[in-house]
Amino acid sequence: MNSLTNHMADSYNNKAVERDTFEVSKWKAKEREVFLQMLQKERLYSLLEIGAGPGKDSLYFNENGLATISTDLSPEMVRLCKEKGLDAKVMDFANLDAPDNYFDSVWAMNCLLHVPKDQISDVLSEIKRVLKPTGLFFMGVYGGENSEGIWEDDFYTPKRFFSFFEDEGIKQLVSEYFTIEYFTVVPKDVVGGKFHFQSMILRK
Repeated sequence: MNSLTNHMADSYNNKAVERDTFEVSKWKAKEREVFLQMLQKERLYSLLEIGAGPGKDSLYFNENGLATISTDLSPEMVRLCKEKGLDAKVMDFANLDAPDNYFDSVWAMNCLLHVPKDQISDVLSEIKRVLKPTGLFFMGVYGGENSEGIWEDDFYTPKRFFSFFEDEGIKQLVSEYFTIEYFTVVPKDVVGGKFHFQSMILRK
């Protein structure tokens, strides 16, 4: 892992137990339900979660009948996933330890915004590689403006790196690798912060 990746793992190791106490926001739960309904309609049963954190989304999908694998850079997050009975592994989403065309679906909630813009294409290619033909990929990130760098006001240690895209920019980027089946913006006043949320369901 490179230094940025190591810093991210350390940041989330230090906050793992605290993050496990957080309630899932209603707006996030709604986007999760939209994706689940689409998977159920198409009878897609296997799901890889990248950036799984303490595993709350993986647990939701698992309890709704999906075979899930939870991955995260943070060993502490993976430990919390395993405590929930989940199949979980420490893994960098730039180098997914899975065969080609393996998963019906991939779920990525607020993790790809930590990827530098000059590396995001490689990550999207790797996600596409492990998806089955016509498989579905949920990508959710904060955005609405074009910027990247260390967040100096961050209260995590080490401070985290973030990369943000304007709506048209993120759509143009993902369209190079996937077909956009669903794109919606959750406004700032619902999200509660500086950025709105870009929710996408993408098809290989």
